[in-house]
Amino acid sequence: MTHTDRRLVVAVTGASGALYAVRFLKACLDLGIRIDLVVSHYGRRLLIEECGLNLKAESVESWLDRTWGPAERSGSVHLHGESDLGAAIASGSQSWDGMVVVPCSMKSLSGIAHGTASNLVERTADVTLKEGRKLILVPRETPLSLVHIENMRRAALAGAAIVPAMPAFYYRPRGLEDIADFVVGRVLALLGIEHDLFEPWKG
Repeated sequence: MTHTDRRLVVAVTGASGALYAVRFLKACLDLGIRIDLVVSHYGRRLLIEECGLNLKAESVESWLDRTWGPAERSGSVHLHGESDLGAAIASGSQSWDGMVVVPCSMKSLSGIAHGTASNLVERTADVTLKEGRKLILVPRETPLSLVHIENMRRAALAGAAIVPAMPAFYYRPRGLEDIADFVVGRVLALLGIEHDLFEPWKG
């Protein structure tokens, strides 16, 4: 199955859980989805420390080939600078199907929930909400303080979907990739994108 007509904005911020981000990018590229990618300062550090992906030295596609083997991927990635508030995706006149922040740090959650739009991650999330498009936040933090919970509530009231990185285990994952793919699959399902990342519960 391919979705070459789909375009998503993906943001990677500084919460631990870079594996969720790279598995989401892999799934989207495998499905033929066009990706506009924004990575925060701490998101770049996270990708290096947890996955060995240095975006200054290597593209997402080449890193995927090196890590999980070469594959024919019909999707594409366009990388934007976090401080580039003049980027195309900072405007509602551009069209995309949805935005996913994975992982979503509590700092980014706060900025999105309060509409501060101080960087391209927050601004594009703000545009996504105001244009009535799907915004999915994947927080990876524990335990949660009341501040975190209130910010999630505020973002949800504004129209965002909150998808905590909480994998299930009924499908008996065989490794970290399978665990991450469950969360990735749940996000894709919310975007209305078919996938075969895990077996659904059959009762």
